[in-house]
Amino acid sequence: MPEDFVIAHNAEPGTTLPYLLRIPLGDGIILKTKEAWPRTGKVYCHRVEEWPDDVDVTERVPVRSCVRRGAAIDLVLNRGRENRSQFVITNARGRQMIFWQTARTSKQARPAVTLPGSRPSGVADLEIAVDIRERYPFTFADRQATTRRAPLKVGDYGLVVDGTLQASVERKSLADLVGSLTTGKLKFQLTELATIPRAAVVVEDRYSQIFKLDRVRPSVVADGIAECQVRFPTVPIVFCETRKLAQEWTFRFLAAARVALSEELIGELAVRGLEAAPPTPAEVRRWAAGADIAVSDRGRIPASVMDKYLAARARGEV
Repeated sequence: MPEDFVIAHNAEPGTTLPYLLRIPLGDGIILKTKEAWPRTGKVYCHRVEEWPDDVDVTERVPVRSCVRRGAAIDLVLNRGRENRSQFVITNARGRQMIFWQTARTSKQARPAVTLPGSRPSGVADLEIAVDIRERYPFTFADRQATTRRAPLKVGDYGLVVDGTLQASVERKSLADLVGSLTTGKLKFQLTELATIPRAAVVVEDRYSQIFKLDRVRPSVVADGIAECQVRFPTVPIVFCETRKLAQEWTFRFLAAARVALSEELIGELAVRGLEAAPPTPAEVRRWAAGADIAVSDRGRIPASVMDKYLAARARGEV
């Protein structure tokens, strides 16, 4: 009887492969990998010699079948969704390489694009709040952003300024989108997202995949999405081809939202008859010192501090 398939967090400092897998084959095959499941593309894996003694296990799934066939390991889990996958062992440039894939991701066309490294909307210090309930979140590891875990009242990724959620993005796989749409959960989520000044739903797949669904009528899903967009026009549902592109879209959406928020604060000052010109760094530093906000004595004022200053000024506290 096969043992369980185990997924855990990789506590190795500075790793770009944040998950550990234990495949119940032989004495157990241990891998570290970038994703917890190959949902939108093949996932690179690297062999690990030993399973750590003190490890944070995130998922333990019973296995129906685990068989090695030549250079591949076929894994079938005992659950309804995301139950069949394959580990392909190959060699490239003189070293062993392992890729984790499903039938869908092995056929999926990958966009031939190189993501730009420029700052999003000119923002140099974007901080993204990641909901504490998000199990396998975007890391934004190669983007110009920092993340922090926080409870968000709606969405999975947000822009929080002065304690208020100003923008939010709900992330969904195609399976999650279809499931929430058919159960009616999606409309409740969109109702909550519509209360945020700027919000969106990003889907880690292509719109065309809707019409390849086999467990639900594609027309039902397509009609449901169209109805949601008509009913909630301020919350776009954006389809991105891959998880990586969905992360990039989220990154740039939140950066643009922060720039727009700063512009609104300056505009509000102008409407109230106050000086609309940006304050000097010295003015912001004096205010920050009085508000017990850490800011360096030299260099550029972080945009997050500037946002707080403008918000306080709009409230007449400066």
